[in-house]
Amino acid sequence: MKIVISILFGCLPLMTIAQSWSDSSVKKVSIGVEADVLPYLTGGYYGSVWVSHQHFRYRGIWTQVTTPDFILDSGFANNQMMVYALVTDYFFRNKVERWWVGAGVEYWDASIQTDIKTSTAKYSNLIATAGCGYIWKVYQNLYINPWAAFHVRAAGDKNVVVDNKIFMPAFFTPEASLKIGWFFNIKKR
Repeated sequence: MKIVISILFGCLPLMTIAQSWSDSSVKKVSIGVEADVLPYLTGGYYGSVWVSHQHFRYRGIWTQVTTPDFILDSGFANNQMMVYALVTDYFFRNKVERWWVGAGVEYWDASIQTDIKTSTAKYSNLIATAGCGYIWKVYQNLYINPWAAFHVRAAGDKNVVVDNKIFMPAFFTPEASLKIGWFFNIKKR
């Protein structure tokens, strides 16, 4: 039931934007892409596509990240995650610039090993996320976006058994990084 509610929550932004586009008061829509520095530093990748109108931006995100071993509990290694997310952001100005706040839902599909690396355990979690950031336009529609967020485990695996040890995914995970993006404005006729 929690998964169904989360999927409906994730689809809410898409229903909202569809309704807004049918409203004749919408004059400009922006679409864009972003890359985040942090996953690349851990040997992974990050991709995000988004659409915005008025004060709202709706993002679809996919990323692969490996948690650095020094962050993991002693005795664990190779915590690799595929993350899929739907996030809605609110800009305090009526365009994609300056301060924003956002919230959404993420699905973490992960695996972990112990230090001896003899077996791999898989686990997954449904995550509620919230964050904020600031978009600086660097050149035309190229921008940088320093941001911070926190993630809270809403559902999923709490105890993961691997090599006779128990790994407990964090209930609360803070995160900060820098994104680089580009967007295009589309004017409604």
